[in-house]
Amino acid sequence: MQAITVHDRDAGADGLSLTELPHPHAAENDVVVRVHAAGFTRGELTWPGTWTDRAGRDRTPSVPGHELSGVVEELGYGTTGLTVGQRVFGMADWTRNGSLAEYTAVEARNLAPLPADVDHVVAAALPVSGLTAWQGLFEHGRLTTGQTVVIHGAAGSVGSVAVQLAREAGARVIATGRSADRDTCLGLGAEVFLDLESERLEAVGEADVVFDVIGGEILRRSTALVRDGGTLVTIAEPPEAKPENGRAVFVVEPDRDGLTALMRRVRDGRLRPAVGEVRPLAEAPAAFAPGRGRRGRTIVRVVPPHSEPVGSQGQGTASSSAP
Repeated sequence: MQAITVHDRDAGADGLSLTELPHPHAAENDVVVRVHAAGFTRGELTWPGTWTDRAGRDRTPSVPGHELSGVVEELGYGTTGLTVGQRVFGMADWTRNGSLAEYTAVEARNLAPLPADVDHVVAAALPVSGLTAWQGLFEHGRLTTGQTVVIHGAAGSVGSVAVQLAREAGARVIATGRSADRDTCLGLGAEVFLDLESERLEAVGEADVVFDVIGGEILRRSTALVRDGGTLVTIAEPPEAKPENGRAVFVVEPDRDGLTALMRRVRDGRLRPAVGEVRPLAEAPAAFAPGRGRRGRTIVRVVPPHSEPVGSQGQGTASSSAP
């Protein structure tokens, strides 16, 4: 099979290449998925799990990518809840070969069924962004109706999902970002937008939850925004300090129930994942390169649309249009 691999930690995106690898096989409680579309995080080339397995042993050449949508090809011993030929989406394991490949082996518990009317590209944009927002807001932040949440980087792939989920939950949403993000954030349902380039962060006042995807100075200053008993949630870096009389949390984990709940919202039209560029597998290395002005999550389409079975492409509210 063909896959994107990396073997030189110091080479960065220049070390990515399209390679022939042996077909994976399903271990106990695994499934092998024929990947139709895959997502990735540009920073994952710096993550320890990209280079070593759970025991700390070198596992290069390794396949990056942790979001996928596709069809189950093979079941491992003891696997339950999924069947061969079933459409699925979810997250590849952090310390095993990932989704930028024609086939990948994944723990079955990391996957959820994919409805026939949702495009694989849309589904591949949802797992990491969706679960990060869901877990950060509700499981760690304990956000409820009537509370106030500040969402930094609200126009990005994670932040945009967080804005939509928080608004649906009945929270007051204060979005932050660059001036060019204002209309996008307000359109997603934010009540207030604060321009981090020209306005004082402290002007937003106190919040029950602060959800951060930026890190650095913004994260450090955000501790003062959390009211007593509130929570600072970040995905950018482990927080150096916690809010006074509050909590600080660093997320995200696979969750089939969470994926199912998110997909239900996509199908109902209540949630739109931010899909950006869509590239073929051979162009995935170029997609990792740093760039400016990219909107939404870059998705790699491994199986061309004309090669998918009839009825497998999304329509209506589950299209691949970015918000």
